[in-house]
Amino acid sequence: MSEGIVYQNKDILFKILGQTYKEKSFSAYGIDLPRIRELLPTDLPKIAANEKSIDNLFLLEDGTYAIVDYESEYKKANKIKYLNYIARVMEKYFKENEAFNLRLIVIYTGDVKNAEPTLETDCFTLRTEQAFLSHINGEAAFQEIQGKLQSGIPLTDDDLMKLVILPLTVPGTEGKQNMLERIVDLAEQIPDEGQRIFTLSGVIVASDKFINRDYMDQIRRRINMTQLGQLYEKEKIEYGNQRAREASIKEKTEIAKTLLEDNVDIVKIMKATGLTEEELLRLQGEKMTV
Repeated sequence: MSEGIVYQNKDILFKILGQTYKEKSFSAYGIDLPRIRELLPTDLPKIAANEKSIDNLFLLEDGTYAIVDYESEYKKANKIKYLNYIARVMEKYFKENEAFNLRLIVIYTGDVKNAEPTLETDCFTLRTEQAFLSHINGEAAFQEIQGKLQSGIPLTDDDLMKLVILPLTVPGTEGKQNMLERIVDLAEQIPDEGQRIFTLSGVIVASDKFINRDYMDQIRRRINMTQLGQLYEKEKIEYGNQRAREASIKEKTEIAKTLLEDNVDIVKIMKATGLTEEELLRLQGEKMTV
């Protein structure tokens, strides 16, 4: 199995996907949820250092938060992982005296036919909403979407959402890999650039942890030749520039803190670091409250 997309790459793909998930729904997966308002970042507070990150976190049109996790097998112990996810989301987004609703969606690949949705103890009840991709005829869905493209019929949002998860409808690693390659071939025929980019980036993120790493790297190299690859490279450069800017600001802040401790004139510190008077006064206030 793949060890997963490295954080930098996933962060970049998240930015690309975030622009195209809006107003799409999960109806293609057999899940009754409001449409997506926003794809949220999954860099939430950590409960355990070795805990994996949430697959997807969405804000829906009705203001509900939705954790979406993909699984290729059912384990009762996974519900402990889900509790950790819930704690992270609530730590970041729960506000006292505000309406807050959170739903947990578990999407099982074609390897799983059924699973127990709840975990009950005296102190809590955990309820998951489940979708079983084994109920989707992946080959029939593929043929239907391929037929639309060949006939020049525009793809719907449901078509795109289904394309993203079609590799996961097939049981076994080899079957998923074969379907993934067919989806990439098909996606390259989509005339609308936005739909093409959504499909290519979405299928990588959805399939990443279920596909052999070497095989996934082959797919990524193919995608690097497409418009997504060009967009990805631009985002990668911007990502590096942003990290460099953040590192520079952090370094200047540390220098400013040292100079403030030495009671150096604030104007001289402004000249030396490029920080504003407001920023320096804030640092000075933080120092006094420590």
